[in-house]
Amino acid sequence: MNSTPHWPRDLFLISRHDSRHGGQASPTSMGSKAFNLERMLNCGLNVPPALVIGSQHTADPDGCVPAVTEVGLPALELVTGLQFGDARRPLILSVRSGSAVSMPGMMETLLNIGLCDETLPGLLRLTGNPRMVWDAYRRLIASYGEVVAGLPAGLFEDAIQRVTDGRDERQLDFAEMRALARTFLEIYAAQAGQPFPQDVRAQLLGAIRAVFSSWHSDKAVAYRKINGIDASLGTAVTIQSMVFGNSGSRSGAGVGFTRDPSTGERRLWIDFLTNAQGEDVVSGRRNAHGHEALAGVAPEAWKKLEESTAILEKEFGDMQDFEFTVQEGLLYLLQTRSGKRTPIAAARIALDLLEEGAIDAATAVARTEHLAIGELKSIRLESNDDADLDEAYLGRAMTACAGIVSGEIALNPDNAIQATARGRKVILVRQDAETNDIAAIENAEGLLTQRGARTSHAAVVARQLGKVCLVGCSALRINASEHSIQFGDALLREGDLITLDGNTGDIYRGEIARVNVDETALQKRLEDLRSEVGHGGMTSDRPAGKQDRMLGKKRSACELSDNTHGHGKQRSDKGDSSNNQSSGKTQSKKQSDKKRSKKNSRNSLLKNVQSICLHSKIRLLKPSIQVVHNPALATPRCPRPSCAHPERRVSRAKMLR
Repeated sequence: MNSTPHWPRDLFLISRHDSRHGGQASPTSMGSKAFNLERMLNCGLNVPPALVIGSQHTADPDGCVPAVTEVGLPALELVTGLQFGDARRPLILSVRSGSAVSMPGMMETLLNIGLCDETLPGLLRLTGNPRMVWDAYRRLIASYGEVVAGLPAGLFEDAIQRVTDGRDERQLDFAEMRALARTFLEIYAAQAGQPFPQDVRAQLLGAIRAVFSSWHSDKAVAYRKINGIDASLGTAVTIQSMVFGNSGSRSGAGVGFTRDPSTGERRLWIDFLTNAQGEDVVSGRRNAHGHEALAGVAPEAWKKLEESTAILEKEFGDMQDFEFTVQEGLLYLLQTRSGKRTPIAAARIALDLLEEGAIDAATAVARTEHLAIGELKSIRLESNDDADLDEAYLGRAMTACAGIVSGEIALNPDNAIQATARGRKVILVRQDAETNDIAAIENAEGLLTQRGARTSHAAVVARQLGKVCLVGCSALRINASEHSIQFGDALLREGDLITLDGNTGDIYRGEIARVNVDETALQKRLEDLRSEVGHGGMTSDRPAGKQDRMLGKKRSACELSDNTHGHGKQRSDKGDSSNNQSSGKTQSKKQSDKKRSKKNSRNSLLKNVQSICLHSKIRLLKPSIQVVHNPALATPRCPRPSCAHPERRVSRAKMLR
């Protein structure tokens, strides 16, 4: 890592050969996504080079332009050996958001920036893959039109449908992709009132502004409100060298979890699409396949992914949600973060990591403190009569979040919100799993989609909100104009009752009775842990509220108090008697002893908890904690001997609140 006096402030270069920091590198300054990119790189994992614009530029995106164009971009060109806008060796970029707090799918991403009529032949010479080049170009035109120019995505989706005529778009050949790209250029010019920008620098600046602006989008604002995230944090922007998962049969894109986010089981949970780019998986508009698809087309990449994810868990000490691309059999990791999970998964993952020696008991207690033992239950269908279930059976989808719920069909977000306001329980039924539907997802009992992957951003959000989520139901047909849906010959109308079984993926007509089943083994393991550390009664009798169930609430490195670093009044660990004396107040000896005993017990726990670094997910202790921005805070190293990363500690005053 390298910090030079002439390197611009709040600009960061991430590269195996030359990393530069324009200030203190932290999740707050460069976003957790970019901060974790550098940690992955330091672990020896294959990460494409990147340039990061600090989050302070959210309020004034144009303020970063000189530093990016005059210093940052040339540095990125140097480490990649490519040149942005060059006709022979063009550098093609992705532009991604990244706040200190993870907000899956709430902000924008643009891929393939730098492709234009002039650079397209150069990329063709570099790759020798005309289909991939034209595919990347048409993707850029469509995404730029939607995100930057504000055109409806349906304009480009309709054009795809006309060309594919029922085929998978990945089956289109080079000539069809070229024709589709040219059609997209015509659509863009007609609808935007100006041609698609052929100046690659104009493309890049438009993408940067759009990503910064997406911090203020309706869905991002709604997500922050639901999760209590401070709007002043802003987002960083990561400009990264592209790798192409749409390069052919030995390429693809995927998203995964190092453990099952619904149950917590120790197994890789992967969604993968061959010959595709990452947005195909996370957008919710495409169906994906499991790890078998990756192992089949690129076995070496699959083996490397298994090795890499083991390194990720060891480095971060938690279950990870990661994105990756395979280009011609070579694996690239694009991001990692602690994964959203259900309460049952949270308990099982923490306990398993403790048994595996990956975390200590204090960390396991911290990650499960908010869980009420009595609420660790699974839900099962009550009926044992297969004939009754067969009669009600409608179809099957992929399970993104377990559980069983029933409700009235709602075919659009407004109808779902209105119905829940009248006290009705609804199931939101959509063609795609879209993060734009976040307000409706929060109000609904569950989500059912015709298309989409288990790891799409909307499915991740549904899981975080504790909603049963089934995606990619191929049997489902939606007729929005008729306010109806069909499963084969079975016709249902908006307002009819259906049941989603998130345990099996089955969908039933009507409301099917269900029962709660205690996860007794898991409950006992958690009780034993709390007993061992002397806090058995800490939360076992406290019912978990809505905020408690929203697992995976992300908090940033600035989720700290000045008290930890001497900027505020320190709390004493010695009991209350000395404080009482200094304030002139008197109390009886009995009252003083009682308070001292209570406080010492509390401080004993806090001393254990304060030894946990930020990446051990201390933020899960109190979902109601507010994010506080104080860039002046020092950054001491985590006190854990095995941790080499500079992390701030959580203050006692915050946890006592």
